[in-house]
Amino acid sequence: MPDIDLVDQDAYASGGVPHEQLAWLRRHEPVYWHHGEPERGYPGFWAITRHEDVTYVSRHPELFSSHTRLALFDEAPPEHVAMQQMMMLNQDPPDHTRKRGFVNRGFTPRAIGLLAEHVRDIARQLVAEVGPGADFVHDIAAPLPLYVICELLGAPVEDREKIFNWSNKMIGFDDPEFQLTPEDGQEAAAQIYAYAHELAAERAGSPRDDIVTKLLEPDGKGDRLSTDEFDLFVLLLMVAGNETTRNAASGGMQAFFDHPGEWQRLLADRSLTRTAVDEIVRWVTPVNLFRRTATQDVELRGQKIREGDKVVVFYSSANRDEAVFTDPGVFDIGRDPNPHLGFGGGGPHFCLGAHLARLELMVLFETLADLLPDIAPSGPARRLRSNFINGIKSLPLR
Repeated sequence: MPDIDLVDQDAYASGGVPHEQLAWLRRHEPVYWHHGEPERGYPGFWAITRHEDVTYVSRHPELFSSHTRLALFDEAPPEHVAMQQMMMLNQDPPDHTRKRGFVNRGFTPRAIGLLAEHVRDIARQLVAEVGPGADFVHDIAAPLPLYVICELLGAPVEDREKIFNWSNKMIGFDDPEFQLTPEDGQEAAAQIYAYAHELAAERAGSPRDDIVTKLLEPDGKGDRLSTDEFDLFVLLLMVAGNETTRNAASGGMQAFFDHPGEWQRLLADRSLTRTAVDEIVRWVTPVNLFRRTATQDVELRGQKIREGDKVVVFYSSANRDEAVFTDPGVFDIGRDPNPHLGFGGGGPHFCLGAHLARLELMVLFETLADLLPDIAPSGPARRLRSNFINGIKSLPLR
């Protein structure tokens, strides 16, 4: 048995997701009790690594709660738990269902489809401006979803950079390059809340055809989001809607650099863009894990999970499951079908922005193929120090 450590952030920064360890667990102990390390701030937990089991846990919130102890891996300070439990990410039905009903208004396939030409214009502008010394993350992958989110929020162009910085501090809480002190993340969250207040006040006096106005409107029963609920959704949109697409795009470009034959396939046949996007999301899996808490004693693959136990689903492992994918260690942009869990394992927390992320990635790689077919790296990528987000901080281009 190998030395299993699925949470060492320095190992993620230097080598990425520990796929060899996860593969061993899938074969031998797919429901594995992972030792805790109090000095690193986390208790023991059940690591769930098979595609079937990750899906099962995701689709049964009555057994595996996002709300009880929150959905992020790390333990939140007690004084922050109640506020965070109001965020969709940390809720179970029926509260989650109610809130998702509000948010769905702005994320229908039709609403996302109307953004297509605007996303294409943004992508062409970004790629056309690439010059000597460019960095794929900073100059292409990061601005694209950021500009789209600003468009969704109706935020002015001059606010893009501060939203980008807030997002980095929120998601890079274990990377000193983004957050120099533990208070930086809390300060970024407070700034986002204040910004959300400003957006809400502005729309109250001047409604627009944007997601902010839709979120603030009451539903058919007169119910509406509270101020705190609205603030938390804006935070979630700024962070999740930005970071996941950014890292899928950056990881996808790195995958093409590592597998140049697949890039040549895409250049020769642009119809592969549709399947390439899902293969990129499978291969990269921008969100490595989420945690749930067992609400009662339950048995999974013969292991007795006790009420209150921490249960962590590893999407990166599920997306390389040999029982589901043929040659899962091969990057194949024509892979079809591709039942990856890169947008979650189904159930109530399936990614709200999946349609938008697919659109952004498809448009981006089509644009790169059109305008920058000879794109190549000028040096190695630098990875984010995080066991939660599978991210790249820098990818220099020549």
